[in-house]
Amino acid sequence: MSSQHWDIFCRVVDNFGDLGVCWRLARQLTVEHGKRVRLWLDNPAPLSLIAPQRDETVEIRPWPTKMPEVADIVIEAFACELPQLYLKAMTFAKIAPCWLNLEYLSAEDWIEGCHGLASPHPHLPLVKYFFFPGFTPTSGGLLRETDIFMRQHSRAGFLAALGIADQPDALLLSLFCYENAPIAALLAAWEKASSLRPILCPILCLVPPGQPCNALYAHLGKPSARGWQVGNVHLLPIPFLSQEAYDTLLFVSDFNFARGEDSFVRAQWAGKPFVWQAYPQAENAQHAKLAAFAEQYRPHPLLLNFWRFWNGAEYDEDALRNFWPWLCGNHAALDDLTIHAQDWCAYLSSQEDMATRLIRFCSEKQRRN
Repeated sequence: MSSQHWDIFCRVVDNFGDLGVCWRLARQLTVEHGKRVRLWLDNPAPLSLIAPQRDETVEIRPWPTKMPEVADIVIEAFACELPQLYLKAMTFAKIAPCWLNLEYLSAEDWIEGCHGLASPHPHLPLVKYFFFPGFTPTSGGLLRETDIFMRQHSRAGFLAALGIADQPDALLLSLFCYENAPIAALLAAWEKASSLRPILCPILCLVPPGQPCNALYAHLGKPSARGWQVGNVHLLPIPFLSQEAYDTLLFVSDFNFARGEDSFVRAQWAGKPFVWQAYPQAENAQHAKLAAFAEQYRPHPLLLNFWRFWNGAEYDEDALRNFWPWLCGNHAALDDLTIHAQDWCAYLSSQEDMATRLIRFCSEKQRRN
């Protein structure tokens, strides 16, 4: 089965999160499992941003314009809908491929009941299966490379590569959020905490480009060459990072702000405290996702209140005002949050990773057919 051929289809949306997940999966299937993988992208250009030095192990293809060869395994990522040409080719294949819809990640209870369910096509002799990533052994699991905890992560070396002088006594944060995050309230909380507790440790907050920086521009204006200063918090814009470099940022930081799915999962593998901003959905459906994850992760009450406020699930700004003095004015607070994050990371890493579960799932379906 080492030469098994996989096709992954992905539409590149505004934040590149879908692309990031698909690229990680494609790479792991080829490098760790010896699969032949074609990654079909409706817009291949952004891949050069997240993987500027990629090798040729994964074949990158634009959306097909003529009848293609059909793979053994076909993954339709995040309900992107297969091109009609490919769907037609599947109906003529001698052996129907194992066809999966890779769903978005959620900790909600209902996903375990839907994981692996079959969905026969209404008009064609094809069956699609739903594959749900998750945090439990009975879900589809999480993407995790075998070497993820063996990579070398030097805070000083990482910062030096960005041209930033390390401040060993500073709390290092990474701020990755959507533009609608309550940045004004966060800045006010930092300002207030600094005035109330001048002995607070300094904070160095690294801010990736795009929506996180745009949110700060709206409230603080254009930064100086040294970024912005809010109380004892030094906010510093950084360049766009490749996936590998961004992973390193999460590992070397003391506290991370993550968003969406890809950075959310990587923040958990970093084993550091984090705040998650779920992708905003109609009728605030993301609040149920946040509550479901919190039920499993069980964060400290002050951190949980921060999560809720950050996602608009409640509007008590004291959630931020109470959190920062507690975190920075108490050495045990950060240690306790970090130990909890590491315990959660250990629990997740004791389970099979998503790529392994995918391969086994598809093999079982092919044997039955």
